Amino acid sequence: MRTEIVVIGGYGHVGGQICTLLSERFPGAVYAAGRNAARAEQFSQSTGGRVKPMRIDAAEAFPAQRLRKVKLIVMCLDQQDTSFAEACLREGIHYIDITANIEFFRQMAQLNPGSSYTAAAVMSVGLAPGLTNLLAGEAVRSMDEVTQLDIGILLGLGDSHGQAAIEWTVDNLSAQFEVMQKGRNTRVDSYTDGLLTDWGADLGRRRAYRFPFADQQTLARTLGIPTVSTRLCFDSRAATAGIALLQKLGALRLLKGRRLRKLAIASFGRVRWGTERYAVKIEAAGLKDGAAARSEYVIQGLKEAEITARVAAVVAAAIYQEGHNKPGIHHLEQLFRLSLAPDHLSLQLLDQEPEAGSSGIISGISSWSRLT
Repeated sequence: MRTEIVVIGGYGHVGGQICTLLSERFPGAVYAAGRNAARAEQFSQSTGGRVKPMRIDAAEAFPAQRLRKVKLIVMCLDQQDTSFAEACLREGIHYIDITANIEFFRQMAQLNPGSSYTAAAVMSVGLAPGLTNLLAGEAVRSMDEVTQLDIGILLGLGDSHGQAAIEWTVDNLSAQFEVMQKGRNTRVDSYTDGLLTDWGADLGRRRAYRFPFADQQTLARTLGIPTVSTRLCFDSRAATAGIALLQKLGALRLLKGRRLRKLAIASFGRVRWGTERYAVKIEAAGLKDGAAARSEYVIQGLKEAEITARVAAVVAAAIYQEGHNKPGIHHLEQLFRLSLAPDHLSLQLLDQEPEAGSSGIISGISSWSRLT
């Protein structure tokens, strides 16, 4: 009988938090896994043994025998291909991935849709993609038709981010990528085309710039929206404006050089230029009752890695219990919906009603929404 949960990358910055949260819900069933057995054992000891250690290298041959009791895997590492995820589905192991890698999403979408998987795979799990996807789903449900979706993400430069997240951000400051505009793929440059975004009374109006978050590509397809874009800014207005200026001058291309890239990554990782705040905003334009309408949703909180871990833990718990009813490959908004309150949010499967005291409740955030 499959009863175990394995978090690959489970001793990392986000993975460790996911392990801890899941071990509170499923004591004795959670394993922190990775290719470094010593780090897995060290993390296990730091939890007093509540989380167990396991050595798994996702790049090696799939260890089916070692995973014979595993019911769910949470992947916290970026992968080069989908072979591990596909092997999980073939073995009947539910699979959740917190990656923001657009290419990985493309590869997952190409897996054989006719395959008779008995397990569920869920992607776009975290803050962005993740909560942004769920807010987009609520915006779509609030209107009769959505023709344009603008996603804003604000990150605090004083927050503690994992090494992989820092490297991904630096590497994409000068990226080129595709977005959906009026139903057509359009190539754009990162950190261009600034949009002034109203974050509310405390954060005010800030300009955010295009960035290659995966939600803008998946949401165009899963929610059928012809124009979708995601933009990024930082809590430091000076840092946001400075990066935009460097892009305009063409200087961000220099980050492709090994020395400057290393320096930029070190700066993001060590220097605390701002706060630990994060915020996400969805602005949807379309029609409501035959008239032009706009809906807005904002979530704010502290510690981006923590909210990513908490969302992943809630999703993992739900799939652990109900995944056999949700076979196949999904993005978060295709299985879950979001309910907002001023000081908390809750996630639940689309076909289930929220319950009082539900474990899907995430507190410690603030939110607001409006429909005009």
